[in-house]
Amino acid sequence: MSRNPEGIAHAISRAETVAVCSHINPDGDTIGCALAMRLGLLALGKKVSIFCQDKTPDNLSFLPGISEFRKPETCTDSFDLFLAVDVSDPQRLGNVQHLIARSAHTAQIDHHPTNPMYMEVNSVDGQAPAACILIYEQLKALGVPLTREIAMCLYTGISTDTGNFSFSSTNAETFEIMSHLMRTGLPLSEMSRALFRERSRQQLLLLGKVISRLRFEADGKIAVMTLRRKDFEDCGALNEHADTLINFGLETIGTKMAILGREDQDGTIKFSLRAKSPATVDDVAKALGGGGHPQAAGAQLPGPLEDAVATVLAAMKEKLDRQG
Repeated sequence: MSRNPEGIAHAISRAETVAVCSHINPDGDTIGCALAMRLGLLALGKKVSIFCQDKTPDNLSFLPGISEFRKPETCTDSFDLFLAVDVSDPQRLGNVQHLIARSAHTAQIDHHPTNPMYMEVNSVDGQAPAACILIYEQLKALGVPLTREIAMCLYTGISTDTGNFSFSSTNAETFEIMSHLMRTGLPLSEMSRALFRERSRQQLLLLGKVISRLRFEADGKIAVMTLRRKDFEDCGALNEHADTLINFGLETIGTKMAILGREDQDGTIKFSLRAKSPATVDDVAKALGGGGHPQAAGAQLPGPLEDAVATVLAAMKEKLDRQG
């Protein structure tokens, strides 16, 4: 794994049309990456389309260009370059994958240590705190001026993937880049409030559901949280409203790991796994067919919910025992 901004820049220089693609169930980092790249590529005179299988989160609606996201199933265009951003493996593209066959060349920019280097040109750094760190570097390599709008997109990705600069992955480079973003007139206070200090009513209601059945295993070292489809229906909530709820389990004093299993519409169970450093969960997720970062990973298992949770919990307990 290594950063390769020169290789990506060369691929972009040969392309006139570019498809920039985010992962399924998008978060702030993949959305920030796509929107910042879109603005940068437009500044270079490229024809850019941005794609995501799923709906973008409502709390990111203030980002410039977010209404430009397209659903891949409606696309019949061809592209010179397919560029995946913050996508750890091809399956995380969802049905955006079919655009690969409509593209002459492929590339990716990512920061997941489990990334299998699946494109023609790969710029991957598993130690980077956020993929938007690599997008900042990429735009700099392309000679794109840093604007306030680009800074807004990059800040969103960097801040959300570092837990508002609180995760152990946050490093000196993170703050060096933030100093540059601030010089553009970045509206930090307003954006921080929207990203970290405001919650929708649906999310608060969903939080009540998940807290009501929160339990602790392994002498309180593992927090286990679950959500059924009916919980979402009762609260009028969407999948995006569950994205940060696992933090309430992990932030409990005495816990080292946390599990959130949520039932999807098709009956599959999506898991978010978290750990406090030095504990790790990325290898657990990988063994279950998923992936991610050492302290933040995910996987998907078939239902029913109780059986899937039991499988993941057993794997987490085993890992906890191995880690001491």
